[in-house]
Amino acid sequence: MNYDEMINNSQVTFGDMPPQPFLLGLLSAFDNRFQASADTFFKEITWKQFFAIICINLCKESPTLNELSEIMGSSHQNVKQILNKLSDKGFVEMIQDEEDKRKQRIVLTKKCIRFCKKNDEQSQAIIGRIFDGISERSLATTIKTIMKMERNISEL
Repeated sequence: MNYDEMINNSQVTFGDMPPQPFLLGLLSAFDNRFQASADTFFKEITWKQFFAIICINLCKESPTLNELSEIMGSSHQNVKQILNKLSDKGFVEMIQDEEDKRKQRIVLTKKCIRFCKKNDEQSQAIIGRIFDGISERSLATTIKTIMKMERNISEL
């Protein structure tokens, strides 16, 4: 969607909408469009499943379900569903924590690691295209803004 055209579209009225709700709507619409596009990229898994893999990779040690839910910003139930599907596909395993037997840790399988290596170059190219024409300065400002919004949400 071309937002410049949408703003001038006679079928949609943004009126004197303040920039804050406009940005929230823009972020939501972007998330929906990005997810739909990313879901067509991988044949084996969805974008949300791939995002879970990315988040697991960010962890210094294999995360628990609660830790991964916090990182992903999603509910325990939603992350559990994603992990169950990844497990069914052979991408993750749940193993018992060696120090605390009550905890289970999420581990990426060799199949998942091969999948990530196989798709890394193309994933990087797509990310590059998404950020084409955006300066490092603009990107840094956007990151700072969204991180501040994230902190504000946690205080609601």
